[in-house]
Amino acid sequence: MWKFFHWLFSKIAATQRMIDRRLTRAGMLVGGVLIASATLGADTNQTVSYRIFAFAVALLGVAAAGALLQRGRYTVTRKLPRVVTAGESFHYRVTIGNLVNAPRDGLALIDDLADARPSLAEFRARYKMPTYRSWKQMLRDGNACEIKELALPQIAPRSTLEVTVPGYAQRRGNQHFRAATVARADPLGLVRGLSVHAESGNLLVLPKRYAMPPISLPGSRRHQPGGVALATGIGDSEEFVGLRDYRPGDPLQRIHWKSYARIGEPVVREYQDEYFERHALILDTFGDNTLAAAFEDAVSVAASLAYTVNTQECLLDLMFVGNESYCYTAGRGQLSAGSLMEVLAGVPLCASQPFATLRSAVVARRALLTGSICILLVWDDARREFMRELQMLGVPVLVLLVTAEPPVDCPPWLRVIEPGKLQEGLARL
Repeated sequence: MWKFFHWLFSKIAATQRMIDRRLTRAGMLVGGVLIASATLGADTNQTVSYRIFAFAVALLGVAAAGALLQRGRYTVTRKLPRVVTAGESFHYRVTIGNLVNAPRDGLALIDDLADARPSLAEFRARYKMPTYRSWKQMLRDGNACEIKELALPQIAPRSTLEVTVPGYAQRRGNQHFRAATVARADPLGLVRGLSVHAESGNLLVLPKRYAMPPISLPGSRRHQPGGVALATGIGDSEEFVGLRDYRPGDPLQRIHWKSYARIGEPVVREYQDEYFERHALILDTFGDNTLAAAFEDAVSVAASLAYTVNTQECLLDLMFVGNESYCYTAGRGQLSAGSLMEVLAGVPLCASQPFATLRSAVVARRALLTGSICILLVWDDARREFMRELQMLGVPVLVLLVTAEPPVDCPPWLRVIEPGKLQEGLARL
């Protein structure tokens, strides 16, 4: 059953897309008349509506032939921004060139986004019953951006035109652009000729962020073995202190050869380990599709925190589990807050790993952590035990639970944030 409905809905969506691209509003009206007259005129002895059917077929046939002559020759170049933010409008530039010796008017620009039709596995995983309403919802959620068709002004012969295309970022993720299409209607204004250009591109949509008050993270500075350099490097990254005489056992890599050549005795570079704050931003990614809405809000909370925490004097470790455990560090010459936003743009829900995977990854880094911020989706025994273990290990923790139903046994230190009311919840931190 699922396979049949997936095939049926997929064909309906493909047909609807073709009609929207090929027919103008007048063409859709003629098509509707054609279908209605075909239904009413099945018995030619009882009605003459078959004449309307024949006339509509002739109109669309002539218009389709005329549309073949309207495709023209163009060049299309798209200039996308590198990133945009979910929930916000954006603009980008497109340059269209007319390659023929005649002016072109009545044009429209259609940006072809990635195919939003879900796979059979995705369709089955999200819904219990295969309905066309649920299929349309998945089509609306399939693309991260919404780009509407744009009417173009007249283009002079052998010239170019630059236009600004508006768009809206619906959700976080990576939006792929497959091609760009220049459409022009036939002289009857019913069918459009399409000139498709393989102008691909990608646009990263960052998670939505919310304003937050300044937060004071718990904990004190800790020793970081090996230190973290103010710029990224390879190998031991410690803070340079000065030069000193060589001592037996010093590694040869630390010899300062210029000073050795100048004074004739070995001199080595001396480093010291650093002490500073290091916080973990722990994102709970475990759950099924029933938690999809809460998870998106949890990612927005994580993005707001990552953007608010001052990483000039401390480190922030973003930790979550996907196909494996991940840890991205920002601050002091490591990644920037913007880089953490890009990581969060692609974080998916995880249903293949146990929660113990995240627990093990965090506990393994407990000696380095000044404190931690945990963003949870549910409050069950596994997460309750994990929070208790962190507190017993001496790691201060701020726990945020994104849920519409606060738990009955909610401890006083657990901060509950209701989905859809993130701004109010974050303002209370």
